[in-house]
Amino acid sequence: MDRLRPRQRPAFSGFTKAEFEKLEKLLEESEEDLLSKEFCQKIARSFSSSSGRAGKPIIKWTEVQSWFQNRQRDSLSKVTSSTKMSKVAFALPEACPPKKGHESSQEPIEGGEEDGDLSVLEFEARSSKDGAWYDVELFLAHRFVSSGEVEVRVRFVGFGAEEDEWVNIKRSVRQRSVPLEPSHCPKLKVGDLVLCLQERRDQAIYYDAHIVNIQRRMHDIRGCRCIYLVRYNHDNTEEKVRLRRLCCRPTFYTLP
Repeated sequence: MDRLRPRQRPAFSGFTKAEFEKLEKLLEESEEDLLSKEFCQKIARSFSSSSGRAGKPIIKWTEVQSWFQNRQRDSLSKVTSSTKMSKVAFALPEACPPKKGHESSQEPIEGGEEDGDLSVLEFEARSSKDGAWYDVELFLAHRFVSSGEVEVRVRFVGFGAEEDEWVNIKRSVRQRSVPLEPSHCPKLKVGDLVLCLQERRDQAIYYDAHIVNIQRRMHDIRGCRCIYLVRYNHDNTEEKVRLRRLCCRPTFYTLP
């Protein structure tokens, strides 16, 4: 898994009409993994070598993958708006008790009661591979484990099906953290839980951390100049960081 926390890529709009029709047909009929690198490379090569693309830029496989991701995201938004998939996922422990005689079951996420529209919410999940938090692209399914707890299978933004993971819904899924702004600086205090971007030479990963100390400094035209000493929860190491590397839960502060 790429160690950067990805952001959504802008949609590519350079496909021809025939290519759009082919992509739509694949989206509806293909049984292959549409987001896999190999599949997208095959489609990109096919488009780029066709007579209809003569004189036009070649198609990159990432542009094909991005198109499928955007279409799946749009489809999910429509489903979520009518079935409240996000709400159901977080209500599963109460709404869907495990069937007797089965220690573990796996079911697709289904709709629930009409009670508020959560389709605009975004979520992040903690990967079991490195303990870092990544943005959630899709909630694919849920299952009950022998302990009675619920796990959901998630797809991370920017990654294919090969990186899908089962994660505990109570401990490893939450509403997406948001970057802190200079105006939030006065509200931060020692002991606060934050999401901090840990930057290394070959990777940049978001981990939970607690603020250990704050060196208050005057803000200037560049924004907050304060220095925060944080202790990462996963390994107890400490690091001094600027505000730009910190995020917080949306409800942690009253954000403007």
